[in-house]
Amino acid sequence: MQTKLLHFHRKNILTFLMLMVFIGSLFSVDWGKNIFHSGGLSTFAQMLQGLLQPDLSPEILQLALISTWRTLAYAVAGMTLALILGVILGVLASGILTSKKGIGRFLSKSIFRGLLGFMRAIHELVWAWLFVAASGLTPFAAIFAIAIPYGGILGRIFADMLNEVSSQPLNALRSSGATRMQQLIYGYIPFAAPDLMSYVFYRFECAIRSSAIMSFVGLGGLGFQIQLSLQDLKYDEVWTFLFFLIGIVVIVDVWSQMIRKRLVA
Repeated sequence: MQTKLLHFHRKNILTFLMLMVFIGSLFSVDWGKNIFHSGGLSTFAQMLQGLLQPDLSPEILQLALISTWRTLAYAVAGMTLALILGVILGVLASGILTSKKGIGRFLSKSIFRGLLGFMRAIHELVWAWLFVAASGLTPFAAIFAIAIPYGGILGRIFADMLNEVSSQPLNALRSSGATRMQQLIYGYIPFAAPDLMSYVFYRFECAIRSSAIMSFVGLGGLGFQIQLSLQDLKYDEVWTFLFFLIGIVVIVDVWSQMIRKRLVA
């Protein structure tokens, strides 16, 4: 009983402290008259009007469909390459193909985990700028900009999943004389694959949003069309493209939930 009360008091104290920090941050903000610039309220009203009356003309709808397809294509191609990189580097970073003792396992885990850390440390938008500067406005810039950081994330997660596989089925394979590669194929991967695929679908949703954001650097897609419409102050078009982006994210989310339920079952 005392333990529960102590836990309850700790939660209340933490909540109170967080509330005080939030209130203090409000007082530190400059709530002057310059929150909205001159004409800012009218711009906000135009944006709200665009939300309520989006542009549904055939030309804009056709452009939105083409841009949605391009955004989705970037995300699919980037995640496919990211999954390949993640699986290969994840296996190497887990150290399961090397001996449990010795310098080889330590070097393998250190080198490849460091590589994965480097890949995911740089945001995909920065990767997009780098590839655009190197190769121009090509689809490869968008694909590799998604594949590298997402491959680093998937590789790290997959390495941790492989290291957390139960030792019982692995001991049975070892006792039967299975090689390390056979242990990987018949022991590690079957146990880690469902959780990995579930996480891949979650990252795919993120990749769609990243693909749209990277379009702002000029790679085409929904983000690029949103940028052009914002520059022309056509907020009704902006909301049309945003609704298409929301739509594909929701569809992918529902589809991925169905797939994840089947994988768990």
